[in-house]
This record gives sequence, C-alpha cells and structure tokens, in this order.
Amino acid sequence: MITLTDAAAVKVEQLLLDEGAAEMALRVAVKSGGCSGFQYDMYFDGDIAADDIVITFGAVRVVVDPASAPLLEGASLDFKDGLNEQGFAISNPGATRSCGCGKSFS
Repeated sequence: MITLTDAAAVKVEQLLLDEGAAEMALRVAVKSGGCSGFQYDMYFDGDIAADDIVITFGAVRVVVDPASAPLLEGASLDFKDGLNEQGFAISNPGATRSCGCGKSFS
C-alpha cells in the first residue's frame, strides 16, 4: 500500500486546513491513460466507500480503492519544496516504466 513521507503528510494536512476540509481524506487512485498506460490521480474526498482502504498518517487519512491498491503496493508519496524539485511525487517500485511527466507509468 502507498505510504506518505513526513513532508507529504505535513503538506497534505496544511492543504486540508487551508481548504477548511480537515474532515476529508486524500484519495490516491490509478486510472487508465497517460503516456505510459496508467496515471495517478489524487484529490480530496469525503465519500469513503465500505471497500476502500484507509490508512492514517498523523492527522491525514489516505484512501485507496481496491482496484488501485495492487498498483500502489510499495509506492511512496513525497513532497519537495526546493529549487530543482517542487510538488508531490510518487515513487513506485512496481512501475516498470514511467513517463518524463512523472504522472504516468506502466
């Protein structure tokens, strides 16, 4: 299952508070598409299904649907805020190929 680094958890918590949506969760999903076959999708969601997998990192809940879970096994979500790298990035050891955009994989 996907994990969040401390930096990612802090940033997600900050974004939720900025939105006034602390009760919502970060949904991480994998959808068909992108240059390499699959693409990541992340958004705040308050609609948690009974079969969703919910993991908590501090004050942040991460929700993954059962179809996306196997594709996110061992993956990690990080947040960087530097000159050369900025924003969220998913590192996925199960991906055999990824696109230069960093949002799609196979």
